[in-house]
Amino acid sequence: MSTMISPLAPKKYPKMPVIEGVRIATAEAGIKYKNRTDLLAMVFDAGTAVAGVFTKSKCPSAPVDFCRQNLAAGKARVLVVNSGNANAFTGKKGRESTALTGEAAAKAAGCTAGEVFLASTGVIGEPLDTTKFSHLLAGLVSDGKPDLWTEAAKAIMTTDTYPKVATQTVKLGDTDVTINGISKGAGMIAPDMATMLSFIATDAPIAAPVLQDLLSRGTAKTFNAVTVDSDTSTSDTLLIFATGKAAKRGAPEITDPKDARLGQFRRALGKVLKSLALQVVRDGEGARKQVEVTVTGAKSARSAKRIALSIANSPLVKTAVAGEDANWGRVVMAVGKAGEPADRDRLSIWFGDNRLAHEGERDPAYSEEKTSAYMKRDDIRIRADIGIGRGKATVWTCDLTKEYVAINGDYRS
Repeated sequence: MSTMISPLAPKKYPKMPVIEGVRIATAEAGIKYKNRTDLLAMVFDAGTAVAGVFTKSKCPSAPVDFCRQNLAAGKARVLVVNSGNANAFTGKKGRESTALTGEAAAKAAGCTAGEVFLASTGVIGEPLDTTKFSHLLAGLVSDGKPDLWTEAAKAIMTTDTYPKVATQTVKLGDTDVTINGISKGAGMIAPDMATMLSFIATDAPIAAPVLQDLLSRGTAKTFNAVTVDSDTSTSDTLLIFATGKAAKRGAPEITDPKDARLGQFRRALGKVLKSLALQVVRDGEGARKQVEVTVTGAKSARSAKRIALSIANSPLVKTAVAGEDANWGRVVMAVGKAGEPADRDRLSIWFGDNRLAHEGERDPAYSEEKTSAYMKRDDIRIRADIGIGRGKATVWTCDLTKEYVAINGDYRS
C-alpha cells in the first residue's frame, strides 16, 4: 500500500455529524494488512430502509450476490465490510463465507440474516477466511459509536491513500435531515461503479422503493460517470440506509418518488454522490491530475457519454495528460474509435479554454505556449464538440502515471 497521500487529496475534511439510528465500529482483523483497521460494522436501529446499486460485472463477488438477494425486503440492521480480500471468484467457499458472516452478524445484532448486508474489497480469487473476523462481530455490534464516520472510511481502504467522506444537511418539509457518505476506491474503477464501495446513511424517513429510485437516478451522473482505468470491478456496491429517525422531529414520511418535497433531498444526495465519486477519481492509483472530459454536439446524450468514456479511458490520452502534453491527435483517435456517429470535418477540441482543433484541422489561432502552461495544472478539462447534434455528457478520470503501473504490477506481493 502506498504511503504517499495523493497530491489531489482534500485539503480538509468535513466534520461528520452523527446520524440518529446509526452506530459504527471498526477493528483490526489482519485479513491482509497489518497494524490498520480492515473491518467495519454499521448497526442500524429497527425500521431502517435500504436500497442499493451494484456492479454489472458478469463475475460478481459472493457479497454482491448476498446483498442483491436481501435487498428485495428493503430492511437493514447491520452492514459488515472487510478490506484486503474481495471474496470474489471464490466459488462455493465464497458463498459459505458470506453465509457464515451473515449468520454471525445477525446473531450479534439480534436480527435475521435477511437484514444483514456485506461487502468485501481487495484481492480477487483467494478464499476469505471468516474465522479471522466472525468472532469480532459481537463486540463490534455492541461497541458501536455514532461519531466514527471518518474511522469507518479508513477501515474500508485498500490501495486508497486517504479516506473519503461527504455530508449534507437539508430540509425535508420543515425539518433538518442529514446525509452522510463514505467511499473507497482507487483502481479497477470504471462506470458500472468501480472497486467501489460506498455507504450512505440518512435519518430521513424515506421508504425503500423511493430510496432505490433516488439512488439509481443519482448514480448516472456521478459514480457511473467516473473511470480510473476502464476496469469494472467484481465487487461494486453502493448502499443507502434511511433510519427514519427524523420523523419524530417532524420530517414527513416519503413513500412516493414523485413527492415534490424530495427536491432538496435529491439535490443534496447528488452532491454527496458527486463528492465521493470525484474523491475516488482524485485518489486514482498514482494519479497526479484530475481530468474532466465533456463531449458536446453528439447525436444523443448516450452517444456523447460513450465518446467521453472512450477519451477518458484511452491510455494514450491519459499518458499525454500525465506528461503534460496537449496531444489533441489522441483525442481525435479516441473520438474516432468510440463506434459512435461523428464527422471528422466538424470536430473541434479544447484543452481548457484553448481551442486546438476546429472543423477537422488544427486551429490557426492555437498557441502551443498557452496550452503547455495550461497542461501543468492539477485539474485538466478536455472538451470535444462532435458538431452533429445536441447530445452532451461529462465524465471524470485521472492521468495514467508510472506509479499506476508500479502499484498494479506489485499488488498481490
